[in-house]
Amino acid sequence: MTASAEAKGAASALPPVHVIGTGLIGASIGLALTAAGADVTLEDQSETSVSLARDLGAGRISADVAPGVVVVAAPPDVTPRLVVAALQRWPEAVVTDVASVKQVILADLVRAGVAIERYVGSHPMAGRERSGAISARADLFEGRAWVLCPHAGSDPAATQVVSRLAQATGAAVTTLSPADHDAAVAAVSHAPQVAASLVAARLEHLSEQAVGLAGQGVRDVTRIAASDPGLWTQILSGNAGAVAQVLRAMSQDLVGIVEALEALSTDPHVADAPGARAVLARSIADGNAGHARIPGKHGAPPAAYAVVRVVVDDRPGEVARLLTEIGEEGVNMEDLRLDHGLGLPFGVAEISVLPAAAGPLTEALQTRGWQIHS
Repeated sequence: MTASAEAKGAASALPPVHVIGTGLIGASIGLALTAAGADVTLEDQSETSVSLARDLGAGRISADVAPGVVVVAAPPDVTPRLVVAALQRWPEAVVTDVASVKQVILADLVRAGVAIERYVGSHPMAGRERSGAISARADLFEGRAWVLCPHAGSDPAATQVVSRLAQATGAAVTTLSPADHDAAVAAVSHAPQVAASLVAARLEHLSEQAVGLAGQGVRDVTRIAASDPGLWTQILSGNAGAVAQVLRAMSQDLVGIVEALEALSTDPHVADAPGARAVLARSIADGNAGHARIPGKHGAPPAAYAVVRVVVDDRPGEVARLLTEIGEEGVNMEDLRLDHGLGLPFGVAEISVLPAAAGPLTEALQTRGWQIHS
């Protein structure tokens, strides 16, 4: 069964879905579920946002709804209030939220004193740097993890409903406790956001000439630094303890690197800075080991693929021509990244393929007139 067929099967088993909040995530959920055949209604305090989400095909707007499952897709600071209201407004419906922190929301619900058997927190691990319904995509969740975070009192039937909803968007469902979820996202999402922002902040006051030297490395590291400060203040505040723990460990490693660099800058001779180079080498090697654990396509590690680098002229249609010719050679492209040179009329397309395909593809592209970047 294809992923699309599986999503449609999961959607067919869903009761009517009501999405509260039509920003990027809420509208994308609506688009994905509607495309899979689910009955989706939309709600947002902004009439413009909900109307735009409707016009994009995320669902319909109706004042008379009786949903079987409610998705609260709102910022973390208002999510508990909206979940409480949904539980009270629809006493038979299952309610989930998709905020990126879970323990603080559950604690607020417990303090509110409402019955939370029908509540199951969840978190789709997907997003974009751009926000709002206009940036929503029906395929945003395809192949991405969607974490279910049932609490001790969650009704198992409610958990199953939320699982089917996530599957209907094309996501890969996994389950963690709220505490384990928050610890995990602190390491794989929240601390990286802080690190990217700190690196990007170093660029703010550089000269134009210095910033002009930026290459793909700094672009990769700082890509997520363009995120919404207000939203991320809420996220970091809601997961403060777990994020602080990760950053504290990082800061200790950073102090060691700084001390090693200062020792080398005082006198770069090996004899005068014993151990300093070992600190630097270990930090890079540890980074290699951690990076190797990040799953790539279909869960394969990045090292499972070879990269063919092709020079592409900066002209309309060149990338499309390259991809077409790769397909004509019968090679399945696993990933694609474009790197642009400073002030140059070309870029480099990095094509990830299975190792066995790298040699034949390189030869075929050279025969077709493409320049291979060594």
